[in-house]
Amino acid sequence: MPGKNGHKPSVRIADFEVSNDSPLFYIAGPCAFESPELLAKVGRELKKIFGRAQIPWVLKCSFDKANRTSIKSYRGKGMKAGLEAFAKIKRELGVPMVTDVHEPSQAAEAAKVVDIVQVPAFLCRQTDLLVACGRTGKVVNVKKGQFLAPWDMKNAVAKLESVGCRKILLTERGTTFGYGNLVVDMRGLELMKETGYPVIMDATHAVQLPGGLGDATAGERRFAPLMMRAGAAVGIAGIFLETHPDPDRALSDGPNSIKLSDVPDVVRLVSEIDALVKRTSGREVTTKR
Repeated sequence: MPGKNGHKPSVRIADFEVSNDSPLFYIAGPCAFESPELLAKVGRELKKIFGRAQIPWVLKCSFDKANRTSIKSYRGKGMKAGLEAFAKIKRELGVPMVTDVHEPSQAAEAAKVVDIVQVPAFLCRQTDLLVACGRTGKVVNVKKGQFLAPWDMKNAVAKLESVGCRKILLTERGTTFGYGNLVVDMRGLELMKETGYPVIMDATHAVQLPGGLGDATAGERRFAPLMMRAGAAVGIAGIFLETHPDPDRALSDGPNSIKLSDVPDVVRLVSEIDALVKRTSGREVTTKR
């Protein structure tokens, strides 16, 4: 069924299509690029996990985390080293990849390597960045700002569409709730679906506690699987999760990352919920006012 803008509400990533009505796909991987060895280890394990489950997925990793809390925080190894490693791991594993960009000048360079160019939540209103990403011809994933209402994401969509981009994904990652906390309004997922584009639930960033450690962001990773299950229950296109073999030693976003060994069980249950919801989506019971 076409979206409100008249286009088909699905997006092709590599060799699969994603939509809000199709079985879930996953975006998964470590937060920041720590080393080629770590990225390869996580990528190989995730390929086994999703391969056994026959679930489409995208490997994620950031070459730079430009919005860390403190100047002392680890950011990554930079664009050149990161993209070189990403290209190598893509060839070796044969998997699509996503990375975020922070400046318009980075978009075209990242697009030479990755399948999805991602706009960070803090930058979702930056017109020049959105336009640069839209002009790459790649899929663009825009994370909803922690400060933004879900219906305002239509403006980010319009900026991308203004340069002919129709390969758009929209991601929920929580809304600022007072100081140092985020909440997720599950209605927002449904509201963003009204744009006609696939919607993703970022389950791990949604459980962050911004600035919770004073000079670093804290997190409550025990709630990340709950966020995944809740997102799947709405009926959306995908789940975004960060994972690490040893989250307590991760150089970025460890407190909210899921332990790699826990991913299979978490994904199994979430995908079961997704299958049930989409199997019965034509038979919802509506409550009269």
